[in-house]
Amino acid sequence: MLNSCISQVKGFFKAAGKNMELAILDQEIKVENGVVTIEVVGSVQEEIANKMRPDLVSQIRSLSGADQLSIQILLKEEVETNSNRLYTNSEKLTYLKEKHPALMELQRKFGLEVDF
Repeated sequence: MLNSCISQVKGFFKAAGKNMELAILDQEIKVENGVVTIEVVGSVQEEIANKMRPDLVSQIRSLSGADQLSIQILLKEEVETNSNRLYTNSEKLTYLKEKHPALMELQRKFGLEVDF
């Protein structure tokens, strides 16, 4: 039932110019036993989701006719990558050459240098 009215709910937030709320609604939404669970990443999205909760509940209730509806905000942890951060131009070039071996040939052929 939520899938049928989610596009109209997104239209409501789009008409109101609430782009951050639209980004939250584009993330995974689960429904189980009258509880709508919205997964957010980071404390900023969690704060925005909590602020938009009353509008979201009223929109879903008016569009779907559901009386018993609650919204739960689930904060997901950001996955940190174990790869090294690439800071310098030479580190970036080395990484790209490992990923795309043809780049090494292009660098040799055209005499490209990263540090100038």
